[in-house]
Amino acid sequence: MKIVTWNINGIKARIEVLLQWLRETSPDIVCLQEIKSVDEGFPRTEIESLGYNVATHGQKGFNGVAILSKLPFEDISRGLPGDPDDVQARYIEASVAISSGVIRVGGLYLPNGNPLGTEKFPYKLRWMERLIDHARQQLALEQPLLLLGDYNVIPDPIDARTPANWSGDALFQPESRQAFRRLLNLGFTDALRSTTDEQIFTFWDYQAGCWQRNEGIRIDHILTSPQATDRIIEVGVDKYVRGWDKPSDHVPVWVKLRT
Repeated sequence: MKIVTWNINGIKARIEVLLQWLRETSPDIVCLQEIKSVDEGFPRTEIESLGYNVATHGQKGFNGVAILSKLPFEDISRGLPGDPDDVQARYIEASVAISSGVIRVGGLYLPNGNPLGTEKFPYKLRWMERLIDHARQQLALEQPLLLLGDYNVIPDPIDARTPANWSGDALFQPESRQAFRRLLNLGFTDALRSTTDEQIFTFWDYQAGCWQRNEGIRIDHILTSPQATDRIIEVGVDKYVRGWDKPSDHVPVWVKLRT
């Protein structure tokens, strides 16, 4: 089973890129972030024609997450628990049945947090605390669980081509990185780092020729519970997609699991 996360950066602007990639790679489950579309505006017909079930948690013009699955959804929940007043569409979760049981998938678009010194950074940290609380509860179920998406966190200096460029950015602040480590310390595994210690990036800004100079960062992560980690076969990043016409500034990150 191949499970993927990809910040698509606008589903309507990137639909042809997405469809081409789906046809070429045929993943089983895809978590999308920044769809920037209300639910009724999501181009589900085109995606369903390729054999996918579609679940969305949309928001007009901003944020928005979705899950595409070749397997039927067992149940779907939208929104991260812990703050009923939070209206930003940043989290969606669903289960799919496999021959050996159930796999639970949570797709997330963690707040950016910039600029520092505004309410956006405390909101990011509060959101991470809610994610930690929710993840702790989900781990207690002792089933294969993946939390994957755009975390907007650079975990370590190796995850940036030029770490000094990010010293004043919310993505690389000690508080952000510490919260990410506390999430891992609940019992999760950073799937990519479990298979390689190479410098690998998942995001290249559109500005200043970052792609051409490989001035990238790694902020798209797949975290696996112990029950999912035991099933990992391979982890990869489809870097080549960044070189396509009209690409997202992020690329797909994937894991293959034994079912």
